[in-house]
Amino acid sequence: MAATLQRIKWAFGLAVTGLVTTLSGAIQAADIQSVRVWRAPDNTRLVFDLSGPVQHTVFTLSAPERVVIDVPASSFKATVNQLELKGTPIQSVRAAMNTPTDLRVVLDLSAGVNAKSFTLAPNAQYGHRLVIDLFDQPAGATSNVATAAATASTPVPTPPPAAPAQPLSTPSVPGKLTPLPTRGSRDVIIAIDAGHGGEDPGALGPNGLREKHVVLSIAKELQRQLTAQRGIRAELTRTGDYFIPLRKRTEIARAKGADMFVSIHADAALRKEAYGASVFALSGSGATSETARWLADKENQSDMIGGVGGVSLDDHDKMLRGVLLDLSMTASMSSSLDVGQKVLNNMGRITRLHKRRVEQAGFMVLKSPDIPSILVETGFISNPGESARLATKAHQQALARAVTAGLKEYFHQSPPVGTYLAGQKDSGKLPQGPRQHVVSRGDTLAVIATRYQVPLHNLRRANNLSTDVIKVGQTLNIPVN
Repeated sequence: MAATLQRIKWAFGLAVTGLVTTLSGAIQAADIQSVRVWRAPDNTRLVFDLSGPVQHTVFTLSAPERVVIDVPASSFKATVNQLELKGTPIQSVRAAMNTPTDLRVVLDLSAGVNAKSFTLAPNAQYGHRLVIDLFDQPAGATSNVATAAATASTPVPTPPPAAPAQPLSTPSVPGKLTPLPTRGSRDVIIAIDAGHGGEDPGALGPNGLREKHVVLSIAKELQRQLTAQRGIRAELTRTGDYFIPLRKRTEIARAKGADMFVSIHADAALRKEAYGASVFALSGSGATSETARWLADKENQSDMIGGVGGVSLDDHDKMLRGVLLDLSMTASMSSSLDVGQKVLNNMGRITRLHKRRVEQAGFMVLKSPDIPSILVETGFISNPGESARLATKAHQQALARAVTAGLKEYFHQSPPVGTYLAGQKDSGKLPQGPRQHVVSRGDTLAVIATRYQVPLHNLRRANNLSTDVIKVGQTLNIPVN
């Protein structure tokens, strides 16, 4: 009996030893192989490419300012001599073994920062990664001394929803109406969003052409052309090669007081034969085609590169707020379809179209209830012919001219109250061409007539309607009032 117990203990000991060895081997299977740096206007991002998953801890030290990254059971095999640190708070990157098995990486800084970190699983372009975000501190702020960050071996928790953006107009006095802006007092503001950027290259062309570079070039050209129009000012959500989370892009547009949000992309398809430009608006009930749904799902995954994950809007609003939000979203979607069709029609004059109607899908950057938003796919970068054209300055300028023409047409017909263009329209100084409206879900003939400020019977007469029944996707002629 004693011999039997002894054999059981011996076997159990071997099993435990094997389990520990296995776990230890899993932890050790990760080294830092390379380092990349991206600079954004208010933060610096370091990306450590790893040979496998890691656990890590990050904390800051002062006098002098440093960020310390401890990575157990790892080694540093990256070369840091060629890192472009100019314009960043990082003065140097150094690494050493803190213990015989544990790695310590130290970032020497010129100023205090707020450090955050998270890990990313492999995707189509990269393997495992450790991301360190260094957020600039306001002038006069001091860093926390030895502030330990939580170990990031598990996914980063979703942050709480951001507080609602404050109105950009003059604050109202309780019991009084806020005065409307003075007629002709401001420009129409258009936010232009160049998709992807930084750690997220977007789609890749046959010759290594990266979507993030192409769309930034088009966005900058579009900004130049729009701002050249009197009464219009264009603002970029990103001005360089750095990543911005998807929801942050619409927050930037809202902070700039945007009247319109235009996101520029050049996507890829599984088939290299796929071709043509497209324009998307938000769909409340899902995509209108399998292609649109596939593109939307892929674009929304970009937020994982920012480590944010899915952040949902607050669903605990009171009934009235929910109704107002729904009405605002309906109006925003209707305007998006209107301007989107104008942009698409103009793009069809200079390039082939994938679809001749505005498609609808659940792109995250379009989910703004207060800003009409469109997503412009300038072509399929996976198509060798379109990829070659997208890389040329001439085609980029032509695409920008087409989008500019569509936006200009829309805002000449429907300028926001208080803008220079609204004053010009009211005084009869803006050319008024034929207007059209593409019926979207939730539209009624009465709502459309109210929106365009035309009598209902004139709207019926202009479209030869004997009843008020209309269909989603139907194009209506809007008479000049």
